[in-house]
Amino acid sequence: MIEIEGLSKRFGAKPVLDHVSFTAEDGKVTGFLGPNGAGKSTTMRAALGLIAPDSGRALIDGRPFAEHRAPLRTVGAVLDAKSAHKGRSAYAHLLSIALTNGIPKRRVDEVMDLTGIAAVKTRKAGAFSLGMSQRLSIAAALLGDPHNLVLDEPINGLDPEGVKWVRDLCRYYAAQGRAVLLSSHLMSEVALTADNLVIIGQGRILETTTVADFVAEHSTRSLRVITPEPEKLRAIFAHAPEVTVTPITRETGDPQEGAAFRITGADLGAAACVFAAAQLVTYLFVQEHASLEEAYMTLTHTSAEYLGRSMSGATQSAQPAQSKEVQQ
Repeated sequence: MIEIEGLSKRFGAKPVLDHVSFTAEDGKVTGFLGPNGAGKSTTMRAALGLIAPDSGRALIDGRPFAEHRAPLRTVGAVLDAKSAHKGRSAYAHLLSIALTNGIPKRRVDEVMDLTGIAAVKTRKAGAFSLGMSQRLSIAAALLGDPHNLVLDEPINGLDPEGVKWVRDLCRYYAAQGRAVLLSSHLMSEVALTADNLVIIGQGRILETTTVADFVAEHSTRSLRVITPEPEKLRAIFAHAPEVTVTPITRETGDPQEGAAFRITGADLGAAACVFAAAQLVTYLFVQEHASLEEAYMTLTHTSAEYLGRSMSGATQSAQPAQSKEVQQ
């Protein structure tokens, strides 16, 4: 179990962590989400004693990491995919780590087989792609068969098969009763892997929840309608205070005639029956729902440190686009 308790850290005048607290439980994959620069890597490095916090503490299985006598058996960490010496072979890199930590030599071959890099064991790490470097760093993390895994953006550079492999690895370790802390800025991928979510922005915890609760809270549905009879549409829902009818801009491919609206709080089937009874003319009638990635972007947008600009020159917004589900 990994316990983060009130961590705060400043680099010069810049606050990086502000009383960050959460727990990565045994038997669970905890997704640690946030935009670039949110404080994810700093939190993980502080948990492993690589950065001294200004206040707060981090406990690994009830003790600070530095107090564990067999650190690689306690925590396997991936913090930098390119940390291996460029002139050393993959096998030599792993063997040096094993021998300096009292880990049997046979374990090196086991983790190379497990991570799929046995065929390139003699190749120098400097010749590895980012994806292969990720596999090598994960192999190093697994050498001690640790009780806890701390993985900082482990899917960067991996192909789809590699991404699925990391997902399966995390689920396998959690199923054995171990704790997995997995950082990413990709909500869609973490949602397929994690049990719990910790969302951070500008060094502050924005939300601590489970994947199931996040899905239930943010997978809200709405209806998008284009009609030449906007006043009739408004009149249909005039006495339904739980329903909101909002004018919106058209999307690419929408009919160019009529007015476009988004309706929230109305059931698709009930709305279809009411529209038919009222003889409302519709050019488009679809049910939509915001994706988890869009909900995550909306939550973290104001905490993003680096914002790009759209090709038109306006700052990109996190207004959730909608995905079509049903069209009638």
